[in-house]
Amino acid sequence: MQKVLILHTGGTLGMTGTALVADAYAAELGEAVPQIKELADVEARVIANLDSSDLGPPEWTRIANILHAERDNFSGFVIVHGTDTMAYTASALSFALLGFGKPIVLTGAQRPLLRTRTDARRNLIDAVEVATMNLPEVAICFDGLLFRGCRATKESAVDYRAFSSPGTRPLARLGVEILLEHTKSKLEDYIFLPNFARDVRVVMATPVLTADQFLRTSENAQGVVLVSFGLGTVPCLKGKVHHAVAERVSQGCDVLVITQSSGEVDLKTYENSRLLAEAGAIAGGKMGLEAAVAKLLHGIENIEKRVDRIAYLQNDLVGEHNK
Repeated sequence: MQKVLILHTGGTLGMTGTALVADAYAAELGEAVPQIKELADVEARVIANLDSSDLGPPEWTRIANILHAERDNFSGFVIVHGTDTMAYTASALSFALLGFGKPIVLTGAQRPLLRTRTDARRNLIDAVEVATMNLPEVAICFDGLLFRGCRATKESAVDYRAFSSPGTRPLARLGVEILLEHTKSKLEDYIFLPNFARDVRVVMATPVLTADQFLRTSENAQGVVLVSFGLGTVPCLKGKVHHAVAERVSQGCDVLVITQSSGEVDLKTYENSRLLAEAGAIAGGKMGLEAAVAKLLHGIENIEKRVDRIAYLQNDLVGEHNK
């Protein structure tokens, strides 16, 4: 029987109370859901009890360090995590553990395990089973679907189907059978870089975004994810946002452009996107917000030369650009 390590970080699955709070009850997952012991030789550890809105780069690094240390001791790994930032953590681990070569499956719940009508039990059982399969990448398992971690996003706070992966189909649908599709091939090299920068800002393009607003939001930032319109446009004629981007880039700040629409950023198609490119902005391809934030934080921390950092951000490493 394969060995699976479950790391509990907090989140709704193990919470108790009326105003939900993290609880040590999660340490007894094997007893609470005995079915997982029929699927694998399971070991569960509580490494944090956090609402996932409080979970970020320091915790990503801690989780990555544990996974790295235990890589040779287990066949697969399950991370119990709150839903609000699960996609950020999944993206971060994808980059920190590049080529890890074993399943890392994040899951959680919309209702606690102790509630009668809960999705926690199924999600946990599904995640453990997926962790025993040939899945050499980071994924999110939720409500009978398996998503590539760096392409997932939380789309609902009230439905059991909390996640989707816009622009790409799920890796699997967990029905009577579990058939993995279009999973990434195992990389030849394993690259362990667990650390992340701490200061990336997000600026959302709106029709009233101005250069001054961009500069105020991005003051002293290491990086900015600029969430543009369409294929990569922002207000330039009146808003002069490209001037603000150029100023920040000249100060050493990386500005990564993604889109609030579906599709791929192309900074060559329109004049307003071309102005961004001339200002030094970096096209973020098909990355969603979660992947873009995590990858920019990772690139800033680990890649010193800007030209190498740009190449890193634009290369499709783990399917984040869905190429």
